[in-house]
Amino acid sequence: MRLGTDTGGTFTDLVDDEGRTAKVPSTPHDPGAAVRSGIEALGGGRPALLTHGTTVATNALLERRGAEVTLVTTAGFADVIEIARQDRPSLYDPFADRPEPLVDRARRIGIGGRLDASGSEIEPLVLDGLDSIPAGWTVAVCLLHADLNASHERAVASALRARGLDVTCSHEVSPTFREYERTITTVVNAYLRPITRAYMARLRDAADDVHVLTSAGGLLPLDVAAELPVTLTLSGPAGGVRAAIAAALANDEPDVVTFDMGGTSTDVCLVLGGEPEPAAERTVAGFPLRVPALDVLTIGAGGGSLAWIDEGGALRVGPRSAGAVPGPACYGRGGDRPTVTDADLVAGRIPADAELPGIGRLDIGAARRALQRAGVTAEGVLRVVDASTEQAIRAVTVARGVDPRRCALVAFGGAGPLHAAALADALGMKRVIVPARAGVLSAAGVLASPLQRDLVRSWPTPTAHEGLAAATDELAREALALVGGDATVEVSLDCRYAGQSHELTVASIDDFHHAHERRNGYARPDAPIEVIALRATARRAPAVTLDELPEPTRERAVGPAVIAESDCTVWVPPGWRARQGAAGALLLERDR
Repeated sequence: MRLGTDTGGTFTDLVDDEGRTAKVPSTPHDPGAAVRSGIEALGGGRPALLTHGTTVATNALLERRGAEVTLVTTAGFADVIEIARQDRPSLYDPFADRPEPLVDRARRIGIGGRLDASGSEIEPLVLDGLDSIPAGWTVAVCLLHADLNASHERAVASALRARGLDVTCSHEVSPTFREYERTITTVVNAYLRPITRAYMARLRDAADDVHVLTSAGGLLPLDVAAELPVTLTLSGPAGGVRAAIAAALANDEPDVVTFDMGGTSTDVCLVLGGEPEPAAERTVAGFPLRVPALDVLTIGAGGGSLAWIDEGGALRVGPRSAGAVPGPACYGRGGDRPTVTDADLVAGRIPADAELPGIGRLDIGAARRALQRAGVTAEGVLRVVDASTEQAIRAVTVARGVDPRRCALVAFGGAGPLHAAALADALGMKRVIVPARAGVLSAAGVLASPLQRDLVRSWPTPTAHEGLAAATDELAREALALVGGDATVEVSLDCRYAGQSHELTVASIDDFHHAHERRNGYARPDAPIEVIALRATARRAPAVTLDELPEPTRERAVGPAVIAESDCTVWVPPGWRARQGAAGALLLERDR
């Protein structure tokens, strides 16, 4: 058996290579326990391959459960992680604070030695001060301009590792410029590595071979993933995007927005021409992480999101969640506060006699009582959560110069198909695609993801492009060597106009003007283009492809109608109809 798993805040989903699915309650105290329960639900036995989307790294960062870290940096730069950038988290909120640094001031060590902006040495490295770091500590090393010349960092790491210390170097996890972001990314990797290593070690015996999905939508071997936890902070959602794209292309829709609404959060991603938008940087728990990722926007709105009245008397939904325990009031597990799932049940979008895996029959009476106690209505909760999600979709389309009316909406997750048609109506989107196994689609996407390595390197001479092709070819060969086998490689560049402070990732310099006009509304064809970084992504074909899984036959319906499936519920509102599409998808279209 080969299977994919996705650990969510409320449920853990599994899909095997025969198309069988399982959905079991998550176990936050030990996420691996839910994975093992799901394997048992699929018949037990030891899988040959386990592909895993995990929230362990993300949750540890959100909950501040990482290791104590010592930061070694260039003398005079020890406070970079605290000074950060000049921008404020909330422009008009005088009480808004940045997150507390992950390294106390007393544990930051500045050492002698200096490289200039081209990576040339102007002061020799001085290792004095490193002896003060006690044995057994976790160390992050981020020296000035190490993205261009890693020799000083390697020397520091060699000295520390010789003493048995756990060392993360910036050139190993984020070899790109911008000192604050590179330092933060390095520190976060060091902060998360001990807890991620321990989790991965416990997961090792769950299958003959275990791979873990990265934020960029590719699989890493378990041991490699354990060393690079900063690359796992968007693990599960990336799998959902990959599977959603396959369903969209099968139904002749290359331009879509993927809409994944689970129990705790909602993830949306823009896909144009069958390719998801990339992101060179993601902000997680207030920290900017510069590692390759899909550009997925996450908001705290899911089936388990709590509805509440704020101090001003306004109805709010999320970001707080009932989670897996106690869960929504209708689960009958002690929850007494209303959630989106309770509102969906009371509003009739979920059948009154519905049963959920591991939960049993839902208690509509408990849902009604929870809404009444909070002084809110089901319709009000649904309007608020739909409005929040609509804003998220506008942020990845309208705000980027893309008209959502040209896109279809691919809805999945346990709650996504309940809200998709209303969102499509609000945004004028042309149709909704509900893929096969929509409720566990992220797990299916994890199973069908390629083995992948993503490499990035700073380019030292932004305005001079001599040697660029040779350097790109070298990076591509390095990425291919890491993946091995029959792999393919794609290269791209981070570019900007001279004088700009932000970049766009494009396939070539020639593509930059068009990409800039689409994103920003204008282009400057006569302005010089700067190349900031080179990227290479090597992929090896997945062990299982989605078209190998059996295609289910879906119910047809004319709204208003509820289509109850084993892993999700689809709401077809008045004025809409559902019909069978390609690859087992259900297509929701307006009833003309």
